Amino acid sequence: MWRRFQKGLSGRHLPGFTLVEVLVALAILAVALAAGFRSVAQSAETATALKSRTLALWVAQNRLAAAQLEAPAPAVGERSGSETQAGVTFSWHATISGTPNPAFHKIEISVADPSAPDYILTRLVGYLGQSTQR
Repeated sequence: MWRRFQKGLSGRHLPGFTLVEVLVALAILAVALAAGFRSVAQSAETATALKSRTLALWVAQNRLAAAQLEAPAPAVGERSGSETQAGVTFSWHATISGTPNPAFHKIEISVADPSAPDYILTRLVGYLGQSTQR
């Protein structure tokens, strides 16, 4: 930056910054700090969203495992419910449909936050084997 020399009371030239130079430096510092704070806030928001998606995936995996363990296997149709994972409640919706192979059914599980049911946090597709008893 440009330095100006001012005359002090004793007549000597004193080095220093002008008011404009100080204001420009403060403006640059303010922009840098604002960018840093925004980055920290965005990281915290991303971590919260990742936690929600991870818990929702666990809910979907639990619902798939429960459907696979049902005896007899669940019938074609739709099911809905809610489940709590790590103290957070999620709503889930499962659609069971047929496949070209009659020994299997397809299950599609969607999990959402109950406060925003249209925003799907995760979707899991699996297949259920049909037992053939004779």
